Amino acid sequence: MAARVGLLLPHARLAAAAASSSRALAPPPRARLPYPRPRSPTNRRGTSASPAQFGSRPRRGSPRLLAVRAMASGNPYAAELAAAKKAVTLAVRLCQTVQQDIVQSGVQSKADKSPVTVADYGSQILVSLALKMEVSGPFSLVAEEDSEELRKDGAEEILEEITDLVNETIIDDGSYSISFTKEGILSAIDDGKSKGGPSGRHWVLDPIDGTKGFLRGDQYAIALALLDEGKVVLGVLACPNLPLSSINNLNGSSSGDHVGALFSATIGCGAEVESLDGSPPQKISVCSIDNSVNASFFESYESAHSMHDLTSSIAEKLGVQAPPVRIDSQAKYGALARGDGAIYLRFPHKGYREKIWDHAAGLIVVTEAGGIVTDAAGNDLDFSKGRFLDLDTGIIATNKQLMPSLLKAVQETIKERNQAASLL
Repeated sequence: MAARVGLLLPHARLAAAAASSSRALAPPPRARLPYPRPRSPTNRRGTSASPAQFGSRPRRGSPRLLAVRAMASGNPYAAELAAAKKAVTLAVRLCQTVQQDIVQSGVQSKADKSPVTVADYGSQILVSLALKMEVSGPFSLVAEEDSEELRKDGAEEILEEITDLVNETIIDDGSYSISFTKEGILSAIDDGKSKGGPSGRHWVLDPIDGTKGFLRGDQYAIALALLDEGKVVLGVLACPNLPLSSINNLNGSSSGDHVGALFSATIGCGAEVESLDGSPPQKISVCSIDNSVNASFFESYESAHSMHDLTSSIAEKLGVQAPPVRIDSQAKYGALARGDGAIYLRFPHKGYREKIWDHAAGLIVVTEAGGIVTDAAGNDLDFSKGRFLDLDTGIIATNKQLMPSLLKAVQETIKERNQAASLL
C-alpha cells in the first residue's frame, strides 16, 4: 500500500517530496488528465464516455456483456447495482483513511453550519468516477457537494489535500489508471449538480451521510440510489462502522461482531446485507412486531436534526417502553430493514427542507425488506420533484403491522402540539 498522504499539510508536502525523489527510479508516471466535463442529462440511453477521456484502461466487461448478465440474473438493474456497490466501496477506502486521522485543518463549515470534511468531496469524486467507468449511457448525478467553497481564495491547501487523497485511493485500489489534476477534482465534484426530476435516470448521492457522526468517529453512511423516471429503483448503503449483525448484539468495546455493513436493494428483488469486504449477501427483512409496546424506535443522534421531544411524545402515545436508539445517518434505515428495531421517526425543525439524497437509498432498502416509509400524513415520498422532498411535517418508517397505529399516534401528537402552540 502506498504511503498515505496525511491530513496535515506539512505531511502532504513531505509525502510529495518523497514521491518526487522516487520518480527518478520509477517508470514514467501516469498523465494527470482533467476530469471530463459533466454530460447533460438526457432521457435516452446512449454510449458512455470512452476510457480515453479518463486517461484510463478499458473497463472490465462491455456494456453488452453487462446487459446479458443483468438479464440472466433476473434483475434488470443488476449492472447498475454492481457498479453502485463498487462505487461506494471505493469511497469507503478514502473515508476510513480520513476518519482515522481527522484534524481541524481538514474541516470546513457549510452555509447550513453542518461540517464538511475533505472526505465528503473525495467520496463524491470517487463514486462519480466509478459510476462513469462501470455504467454505460448518459450520466446524471444529484449529489450534496459542489466546488464553490474550494474555488474561493484560501482553499488551495484543502484542494491539494483532496487531490492527493483521491489519487492515492485510486492507486491503492488498482481498478483504474487515472490521476486527477486539481481542476479535474473541481470539475468532478460539480458532476453532482444535476437537478434530477421525473424523466430519465439520475444517480442520487450523499457522499457522507451523518457528517457529525463521521467527525466523532461514530456512524455514517455513503448513500447511493438510482432514480428511473422519478422512482427509486436501486439503493446501496455503505455503513463502515455498523456491526454486520444486529446492533442489539453490540456490547461496547467487548463486542466481537464484524464491523462494516453494505446494504443493497433493487426494486422487486428484495434487500440484502453483506460485509464491506465481500461476504456473500444475506436477505434481510423488517421485524414482525405487531404490538408497539414491544417496539423500539430509531431517531437522529443530533437533536438539531430531529425534534426529540416530539418523537418522545409519539413513543409515549404508542406505549413504547424501550428508550430511543439514536444513530447518525441512513444507517438507521439499514438497521430498521434487518429488524434491529421496529420504528424510525424523523421530524426536522420548522423550515428545514428534506433533500432527496438523505432518504432515497434508505427508503428502497426498507421497502424492499418489507417495510413502509411515508411522510407524517401517510403519503409516499416523491423523489421526482428535483433535489428536495416536498412532504408533510416529517418521515416515518415501520413494518406493515405497526404502520396504522404509528400513523394515528403521529397525527394525534402533532395535532395536540399545534393546539397547544395556538394557545400561547
